[in-house]
Amino acid sequence: MGEAKKHDVILSLNAVSAGAPALRAARIRKKRFFVKIVGDYAWEIAVNKKKSSLLINDFQNTAQKGFINILAKTQRKVCLKADGVIVPSQYLAGIVKKWGVPSDKIHVIYNGVDFKESELTREEARRKIGIPGNIIISSGRLVPWKGFKMLVKIMPELLKISQFFRLVIIGDGPDKKQLESMVKNMGLERKVYIVGKKSREEMAVYFAAADMFVLNSGYEGFSHQILEAMAAGVPVIASAVGGNREVIEQGRNGFLIKYNDEFNLIEAIKGMHQSLELRDEFAAEGRETIVKYSVEKMIEQTFALLENRPN
Repeated sequence: MGEAKKHDVILSLNAVSAGAPALRAARIRKKRFFVKIVGDYAWEIAVNKKKSSLLINDFQNTAQKGFINILAKTQRKVCLKADGVIVPSQYLAGIVKKWGVPSDKIHVIYNGVDFKESELTREEARRKIGIPGNIIISSGRLVPWKGFKMLVKIMPELLKISQFFRLVIIGDGPDKKQLESMVKNMGLERKVYIVGKKSREEMAVYFAAADMFVLNSGYEGFSHQILEAMAAGVPVIASAVGGNREVIEQGRNGFLIKYNDEFNLIEAIKGMHQSLELRDEFAAEGRETIVKYSVEKMIEQTFALLENRPN
Protein backbone atom coordinates (compact mmCIF):
# COMPACT_ATOMS: atom_id res chain seq x y z
CA MET A 1 0.00 0.00 0.00
CA GLY A 2 2.85 2.36 0.86
CA GLU A 3 4.57 1.66 -2.46
CA ALA A 4 1.37 2.38 -4.38
CA LYS A 5 1.33 5.90 -2.95
CA LYS A 6 4.72 6.69 -4.53
CA HIS A 7 3.80 5.85 -8.14
CA ASP A 8 1.38 6.95 -10.83
CA VAL A 9 0.76 3.53 -12.38
CA ILE A 10 0.76 -0.02 -10.97
CA LEU A 11 1.60 -3.02 -13.17
CA SER A 12 1.01 -6.52 -11.83
CA LEU A 13 2.66 -9.49 -13.54
CA ASN A 14 -0.16 -11.87 -12.63
CA ALA A 15 -3.85 -11.63 -11.86
CA VAL A 16 -4.15 -13.59 -8.64
CA SER A 17 -1.38 -13.62 -6.01
CA ALA A 18 -0.06 -10.17 -6.99
CA GLY A 19 -2.97 -8.86 -9.06
CA ALA A 20 -5.75 -8.95 -6.48
CA PRO A 21 -3.88 -7.03 -3.72
CA ALA A 22 -2.32 -4.67 -6.29
CA LEU A 23 -5.76 -3.83 -7.70
CA ARG A 24 -7.04 -3.11 -4.20
CA ALA A 25 -4.09 -0.80 -3.49
CA ALA A 26 -4.52 0.95 -6.83
CA ARG A 27 -8.17 1.69 -6.18
CA ILE A 28 -7.55 2.99 -2.66
CA ARG A 29 -4.72 5.23 -3.88
CA LYS A 30 -6.60 6.17 -7.07
CA LYS A 31 -3.82 4.93 -9.35
CA ARG A 32 -4.05 3.48 -12.86
CA PHE A 33 -3.73 -0.29 -12.78
CA PHE A 34 -2.54 -2.73 -15.45
CA VAL A 35 -2.13 -6.50 -15.29
CA LYS A 36 -0.11 -8.83 -17.51
CA ILE A 37 -1.68 -12.21 -18.35
CA VAL A 38 0.63 -14.94 -19.65
CA GLY A 39 -1.79 -17.85 -19.19
CA ASP A 40 -4.86 -19.13 -17.40
CA TYR A 41 -3.74 -19.67 -13.81
CA ALA A 42 -6.96 -21.43 -12.82
CA TRP A 43 -6.51 -23.94 -15.66
CA GLU A 44 -2.86 -24.61 -14.79
CA ILE A 45 -3.71 -25.29 -11.14
CA ALA A 46 -6.66 -27.49 -12.14
CA VAL A 47 -4.45 -29.65 -14.37
CA ASN A 48 -1.55 -29.82 -11.89
CA LYS A 49 -3.94 -30.80 -9.06
CA LYS A 50 -5.60 -33.35 -11.36
CA LYS A 51 -8.93 -31.54 -11.10
CA SER A 52 -9.12 -31.32 -14.89
CA SER A 53 -7.65 -33.10 -17.89
CA LEU A 54 -8.95 -30.55 -20.39
CA LEU A 55 -6.74 -28.43 -22.61
CA ILE A 56 -7.03 -24.70 -22.08
CA ASN A 57 -9.52 -23.94 -24.88
CA ASP A 58 -12.02 -26.54 -23.65
CA PHE A 59 -11.51 -25.42 -20.06
CA GLN A 60 -12.81 -21.93 -20.96
CA ASN A 61 -16.22 -23.38 -21.80
CA THR A 62 -16.56 -25.57 -18.71
CA ALA A 63 -18.08 -24.60 -15.34
CA GLN A 64 -15.60 -24.91 -12.47
CA LYS A 65 -16.13 -25.79 -8.81
CA GLY A 66 -14.57 -24.99 -5.46
CA PHE A 67 -11.10 -23.48 -5.28
CA ILE A 68 -10.60 -23.59 -9.06
CA ASN A 69 -13.78 -21.57 -9.52
CA ILE A 70 -12.50 -19.00 -7.00
CA LEU A 71 -9.22 -18.67 -8.93
CA ALA A 72 -11.06 -18.32 -12.25
CA LYS A 73 -13.40 -15.64 -10.84
CA THR A 74 -10.50 -13.77 -9.22
CA GLN A 75 -8.40 -13.50 -12.39
CA ARG A 76 -11.48 -12.52 -14.39
CA LYS A 77 -12.46 -9.83 -11.86
CA VAL A 78 -8.94 -8.37 -11.77
CA CYS A 79 -8.82 -8.16 -15.57
CA LEU A 80 -12.28 -6.60 -15.82
CA LYS A 81 -11.45 -3.92 -13.26
CA ALA A 82 -7.97 -3.15 -14.63
CA ASP A 83 -7.37 -0.09 -16.80
CA GLY A 84 -5.61 -2.38 -19.26
CA VAL A 85 -4.57 -6.00 -19.74
CA ILE A 86 -1.24 -6.83 -21.38
CA VAL A 87 -0.90 -10.18 -23.16
CA PRO A 88 2.10 -11.56 -25.12
CA SER A 89 0.11 -12.99 -28.05
CA GLN A 90 -3.07 -12.62 -30.08
CA TYR A 91 -4.00 -16.10 -28.88
CA LEU A 92 -4.01 -15.00 -25.23
CA ALA A 93 -5.93 -11.87 -26.21
CA GLY A 94 -8.65 -14.26 -27.38
CA ILE A 95 -8.60 -16.14 -24.07
CA VAL A 96 -8.96 -12.92 -22.08
CA LYS A 97 -11.83 -11.79 -24.34
CA LYS A 98 -13.64 -14.99 -23.37
CA TRP A 99 -13.43 -13.77 -19.75
CA GLY A 100 -15.58 -10.80 -20.79
CA VAL A 101 -12.79 -8.23 -21.01
CA PRO A 102 -13.51 -5.61 -23.73
CA SER A 103 -11.16 -5.66 -26.73
CA ASP A 104 -10.12 -2.03 -26.23
CA LYS A 105 -8.71 -2.93 -22.80
CA ILE A 106 -6.49 -5.71 -24.17
CA HIS A 107 -3.01 -4.84 -25.48
CA VAL A 108 -0.79 -7.35 -27.27
CA ILE A 109 2.88 -6.75 -26.51
CA TYR A 110 5.07 -9.62 -27.65
CA ASN A 111 7.78 -10.82 -25.28
CA GLY A 112 11.34 -10.02 -26.25
CA VAL A 113 14.23 -12.45 -26.39
CA ASP A 114 17.67 -11.64 -25.01
CA PHE A 115 19.71 -14.76 -25.62
CA LYS A 116 23.47 -15.04 -25.95
CA GLU A 117 24.67 -17.91 -28.13
CA SER A 118 27.44 -20.23 -27.07
CA GLU A 119 30.68 -19.80 -29.00
CA LEU A 120 31.27 -23.56 -29.00
CA THR A 121 31.03 -25.59 -32.18
CA ARG A 122 28.43 -28.37 -32.28
CA GLU A 123 31.04 -31.06 -31.59
CA GLU A 124 32.62 -29.04 -28.77
CA ALA A 125 29.19 -28.52 -27.20
CA ARG A 126 28.38 -32.24 -27.44
CA ARG A 127 31.64 -33.12 -25.71
CA LYS A 128 30.92 -30.59 -22.98
CA ILE A 129 27.45 -31.98 -22.18
CA GLY A 130 28.68 -35.54 -22.63
CA ILE A 131 26.01 -36.56 -25.13
CA PRO A 132 26.98 -37.72 -28.64
CA GLY A 133 24.76 -38.26 -31.67
CA ASN A 134 21.97 -36.35 -33.40
CA ILE A 135 20.46 -34.40 -30.53
CA ILE A 136 16.79 -33.46 -30.30
CA ILE A 137 16.28 -30.83 -27.61
CA SER A 138 12.97 -30.20 -25.85
CA SER A 139 12.59 -27.93 -22.85
CA GLY A 140 10.01 -26.54 -20.48
CA ARG A 141 8.28 -27.27 -17.23
CA LEU A 142 7.66 -31.00 -16.85
CA VAL A 143 3.87 -30.87 -16.71
CA PRO A 144 1.23 -32.98 -18.51
CA TRP A 145 0.33 -30.55 -21.30
CA LYS A 146 3.94 -30.16 -22.46
CA GLY A 147 3.81 -33.51 -24.24
CA PHE A 148 7.18 -34.90 -23.13
CA LYS A 149 5.74 -38.41 -22.68
CA MET A 150 4.95 -38.60 -26.39
CA LEU A 151 8.51 -37.62 -27.27
CA VAL A 152 9.82 -40.46 -25.12
CA LYS A 153 7.20 -42.84 -26.55
CA ILE A 154 8.28 -42.27 -30.17
CA MET A 155 12.01 -42.74 -29.51
CA PRO A 156 12.05 -46.45 -30.49
CA GLU A 157 10.56 -45.49 -33.87
CA LEU A 158 13.05 -42.65 -34.29
CA LEU A 159 15.91 -45.02 -33.51
CA LYS A 160 14.79 -47.16 -36.44
CA ILE A 161 15.36 -44.10 -38.65
CA SER A 162 18.75 -43.37 -37.08
CA GLN A 163 20.45 -45.20 -34.22
CA PHE A 164 22.26 -41.95 -33.43
CA PHE A 165 19.16 -40.00 -32.30
CA ARG A 166 19.32 -38.75 -28.73
CA LEU A 167 16.49 -36.92 -26.92
CA VAL A 168 17.46 -34.35 -24.31
CA ILE A 169 14.68 -33.00 -22.08
CA ILE A 170 15.57 -29.86 -20.13
CA GLY A 171 13.43 -28.73 -17.22
CA ASP A 172 11.91 -29.69 -13.92
CA GLY A 173 8.40 -30.25 -12.64
CA PRO A 174 5.87 -32.71 -11.23
CA ASP A 175 6.15 -35.17 -14.15
CA LYS A 176 9.91 -35.68 -13.78
CA LYS A 177 9.83 -38.99 -11.85
CA GLN A 178 7.16 -40.40 -14.15
CA LEU A 179 9.24 -39.52 -17.20
CA GLU A 180 12.37 -41.04 -15.64
CA SER A 181 10.46 -44.27 -14.90
CA MET A 182 9.15 -44.34 -18.47
CA VAL A 183 12.69 -44.01 -19.85
CA LYS A 184 13.94 -46.80 -17.58
CA ASN A 185 11.03 -49.15 -18.35
CA MET A 186 11.57 -48.67 -22.09
CA GLY A 187 15.31 -49.31 -21.78
CA LEU A 188 16.18 -45.88 -23.17
CA GLU A 189 18.64 -44.74 -20.47
CA ARG A 190 21.42 -44.10 -23.00
CA LYS A 191 19.07 -42.63 -25.60
CA VAL A 192 16.95 -40.20 -23.56
CA TYR A 193 18.46 -37.75 -21.09
CA ILE A 194 16.36 -35.81 -18.57
CA VAL A 195 18.88 -33.26 -17.38
CA GLY A 196 16.84 -30.98 -15.10
CA LYS A 197 16.66 -27.20 -15.11
CA LYS A 198 19.60 -25.33 -16.64
CA SER A 199 20.92 -21.77 -16.45
CA ARG A 200 20.81 -19.52 -19.50
CA GLU A 201 24.53 -20.13 -20.07
CA GLU A 202 24.03 -23.90 -19.87
CA MET A 203 21.02 -23.71 -22.19
CA ALA A 204 23.21 -21.98 -24.76
CA VAL A 205 25.59 -24.96 -24.72
CA TYR A 206 22.73 -27.47 -25.13
CA PHE A 207 21.33 -25.47 -28.05
CA ALA A 208 24.79 -25.38 -29.63
CA ALA A 209 24.88 -29.19 -29.43
CA ALA A 210 21.41 -29.68 -30.92
CA ASP A 211 20.30 -30.67 -34.42
CA MET A 212 16.73 -29.53 -33.78
CA PHE A 213 14.35 -28.24 -31.11
CA VAL A 214 10.95 -29.91 -30.67
CA LEU A 215 8.09 -28.45 -28.62
CA ASN A 216 5.14 -30.87 -28.46
CA SER A 217 2.92 -28.78 -26.21
CA GLY A 218 -0.86 -28.71 -25.85
CA TYR A 219 -0.72 -25.08 -24.79
CA GLU A 220 1.64 -22.16 -25.29
CA GLY A 221 0.67 -18.57 -24.59
CA PHE A 222 3.91 -17.38 -26.16
CA SER A 223 6.96 -19.62 -26.07
CA HIS A 224 10.30 -18.22 -24.90
CA GLN A 225 11.83 -21.60 -25.75
CA ILE A 226 11.00 -21.23 -29.44
CA LEU A 227 12.51 -17.74 -29.57
CA GLU A 228 15.67 -18.87 -27.77
CA ALA A 229 16.08 -21.85 -30.10
CA MET A 230 15.73 -19.55 -33.11
CA ALA A 231 18.20 -17.10 -31.60
CA ALA A 232 20.66 -19.97 -31.23
CA GLY A 233 20.20 -21.00 -34.86
CA VAL A 234 18.42 -24.27 -34.04
CA PRO A 235 15.61 -25.34 -36.41
CA VAL A 236 12.23 -25.69 -34.71
CA ILE A 237 9.34 -28.17 -34.79
CA ALA A 238 6.40 -27.08 -32.64
CA SER A 239 2.76 -27.93 -32.07
CA ALA A 240 0.26 -25.73 -33.91
CA VAL A 241 -1.27 -24.32 -30.73
CA GLY A 242 -1.59 -20.94 -29.06
CA GLY A 243 1.08 -18.35 -29.74
CA ASN A 244 3.27 -20.84 -31.65
CA ARG A 245 1.29 -20.11 -34.81
CA GLU A 246 2.14 -16.41 -34.50
CA VAL A 247 5.88 -17.11 -34.59
CA ILE A 248 6.22 -20.09 -36.91
CA GLU A 249 5.17 -19.94 -40.55
CA GLN A 250 4.74 -23.51 -41.76
CA GLY A 251 7.63 -24.55 -43.97
CA ARG A 252 9.39 -21.16 -43.87
CA ASN A 253 11.00 -20.90 -40.43
CA GLY A 254 9.92 -24.22 -38.92
CA PHE A 255 7.42 -27.06 -38.91
CA LEU A 256 4.04 -26.90 -37.18
CA ILE A 257 2.63 -30.27 -36.14
CA LYS A 258 -0.53 -31.52 -34.47
CA TYR A 259 -0.16 -31.77 -30.69
CA ASN A 260 0.68 -35.26 -29.45
CA ASP A 261 0.22 -36.79 -32.91
CA GLU A 262 2.68 -39.67 -33.10
CA PHE A 263 2.79 -39.92 -36.90
CA ASN A 264 3.05 -36.14 -37.37
CA LEU A 265 5.94 -35.88 -34.93
CA ILE A 266 7.92 -38.75 -36.40
CA GLU A 267 7.47 -37.51 -39.98
CA ALA A 268 8.50 -33.92 -39.07
CA ILE A 269 11.59 -35.09 -37.19
CA LYS A 270 12.48 -37.52 -39.98
CA GLY A 271 12.07 -34.84 -42.64
CA MET A 272 14.24 -32.36 -40.80
CA HIS A 273 16.87 -34.99 -39.96
CA GLN A 274 17.21 -36.13 -43.56
CA SER A 275 17.66 -32.64 -45.03
CA LEU A 276 20.64 -30.53 -43.95
CA GLU A 277 19.50 -27.90 -46.46
CA LEU A 278 16.11 -27.65 -44.74
CA ARG A 279 17.69 -27.39 -41.29
CA ASP A 280 19.98 -24.61 -42.48
CA GLU A 281 17.08 -22.79 -44.13
CA PHE A 282 14.92 -22.97 -41.00
CA ALA A 283 17.86 -21.85 -38.84
CA ALA A 284 18.51 -18.81 -41.05
CA GLU A 285 14.84 -17.85 -41.25
CA GLY A 286 14.54 -18.33 -37.48
CA ARG A 287 17.31 -15.81 -36.88
CA GLU A 288 15.46 -13.36 -39.14
CA THR A 289 12.21 -13.99 -37.26
CA ILE A 290 13.53 -13.08 -33.82
CA VAL A 291 14.67 -9.62 -34.94
CA LYS A 292 11.13 -8.34 -34.36
CA TYR A 293 11.03 -9.82 -30.85
CA SER A 294 13.57 -7.58 -29.15
CA VAL A 295 13.56 -6.76 -25.45
CA GLU A 296 13.96 -3.07 -26.35
CA LYS A 297 10.76 -3.12 -28.43
CA MET A 298 8.85 -4.89 -25.64
CA ILE A 299 10.01 -2.31 -23.06
CA GLU A 300 9.21 0.64 -25.34
CA GLN A 301 5.69 -0.62 -26.07
CA THR A 302 5.04 -1.32 -22.38
CA PHE A 303 6.17 2.14 -21.27
CA ALA A 304 4.16 3.79 -24.06
CA LEU A 305 1.04 2.05 -22.76
CA LEU A 306 1.68 2.80 -19.09
CA GLU A 307 2.51 6.45 -19.83
CA ASN A 308 -0.62 6.74 -21.99
CA ARG A 309 1.26 7.96 -25.06
CA PRO A 310 1.06 6.90 -28.72
CA ASN A 311 3.27 3.92 -29.52
